[in-house]
Amino acid sequence: MLFEFLTLEGAQAGLSWSTILHKRDGYRKAFAGFDPRKVARFDGARVEKLMQDAGIVRNRLKIGSTIDNARAVLELPGTLDQFLWQFVGGRTLRTKRRSMRDIPPTMPESDAMSKALKSRGFRFVGSTICYALMQACGLVDDHVRGCFRASAR
Repeated sequence: MLFEFLTLEGAQAGLSWSTILHKRDGYRKAFAGFDPRKVARFDGARVEKLMQDAGIVRNRLKIGSTIDNARAVLELPGTLDQFLWQFVGGRTLRTKRRSMRDIPPTMPESDAMSKALKSRGFRFVGSTICYALMQACGLVDDHVRGCFRASAR
């Protein structure tokens, strides 16, 4: 699931989330259910087929990054889960934001995650994308006071 979220966060760069959410099923089909072992085997012919697939964002760089990222996932010493959670010490980082204006686009942990992913060959993993991934996957709880999803603090 983390590979799916990483892919979708990268695909969303420069686009609205509604665009990506409407294409989520298309991404699942196009990218073999987000199985990194399968996606890592995609070749040039498969890329050309994906470039014709209206069910995904047809951006050659984003398609290529998904394939490269699948290959990078397979090269990690452990699981993607273990790799990503190390940046928050294995537990959800709970922030104390008062309002939406207080939520920054990045944080030191997302900077570190981005740098580490890039050093391992991942693409479309800038700090802002990593921070969004951390929020979406529960590595960071940035729910503001008064939000019904906010943890009791």
